[in-house]
Amino acid sequence: MAHLLVTGGAGFIGSNFVRTVLAESDDTVTVLDALTYAGNRSSLDGLPENRVTLVEGNICDGELVDELTAASDAVVHFAAESHNDNSLNDPSPFIDTNLVGTFRLLEAVRKHDVRYHHISTDEVYGDLALDDPERFHETTPYNPSSPYSASKAGSDLLVRAWVRSFGVRATISNCSNNYGPYQHVEKFIPRQITNVIDGARPKLYGAGLNVRDWIHVDDHNLAVLRILEAGEMGETYLIGADGEKNNKDVIELILTLMGQPADAYDHVNDRPGHDLRYAIDSTRLRDELGWEPRYRDFEAGLKATIDWYVANEAWWRPMKEATEAKYARTGQ
Repeated sequence: MAHLLVTGGAGFIGSNFVRTVLAESDDTVTVLDALTYAGNRSSLDGLPENRVTLVEGNICDGELVDELTAASDAVVHFAAESHNDNSLNDPSPFIDTNLVGTFRLLEAVRKHDVRYHHISTDEVYGDLALDDPERFHETTPYNPSSPYSASKAGSDLLVRAWVRSFGVRATISNCSNNYGPYQHVEKFIPRQITNVIDGARPKLYGAGLNVRDWIHVDDHNLAVLRILEAGEMGETYLIGADGEKNNKDVIELILTLMGQPADAYDHVNDRPGHDLRYAIDSTRLRDELGWEPRYRDFEAGLKATIDWYVANEAWWRPMKEATEAKYARTGQ
């Protein structure tokens, strides 16, 4: 049995990862989370106290990070400022958390020789043309286009440098867009679902032709577990489930699945620098580590996600009003 330190474990992907660890292993977990607006204690409700401990704290706190890392067999680093729109309004928290916080963790795992896995995003690669058959690979050059993706690219490069310079036992994964339960309502899919629940018309940036490569959060987390078990130190693995959909098709599918006319949404001004298309080639992960996605049917996974938000209004309701007020101030 191992003990994992999971940073950002009260956030969307992190809290789902903790649940995956409990379901798939006998491991115990310490969650380190700053509980900013994107972290939520209730995302960990119902988990056994003898296997999960929540520590409220910041990954930029070197003393705390050192203490928790010393007591762990592995660190899985999810914690990040991750919303593109927010990074355009104020980049500073993205630099602090995504760069300085990663540095603190790398110094701790270096000191205590602890296995480290770094969660990143496909946005570090920039974007692809809508009519380009190419997909992102582990060797695709970095070309970030927002303060968020630039800060994540920088954190990836820190990990690579610490592996090469100091022998840190680390792996990196870059994943496509996640969907599923416990995702903050500022994000694209839960925002549209909760708008429909509230009788409000969903919002679509521009023409909605931007393409994202969707993956269910459980598939992402099972891939992370597999990389922890068998990944080659110093290597990067791309996680994707062949789920390319443009935003227009996704919003229309949400409306259809929720019994609304498919065109019952409003267009709003496009986001500055909005990336056109993401697409992941996860061949290496599948061939070398034997991972395969369980949610191959996007519509079925989306329906399950809608059902979760319908059944768990108590979880998302407290954050909805403030989120919509923030978007209203920018006309989105």
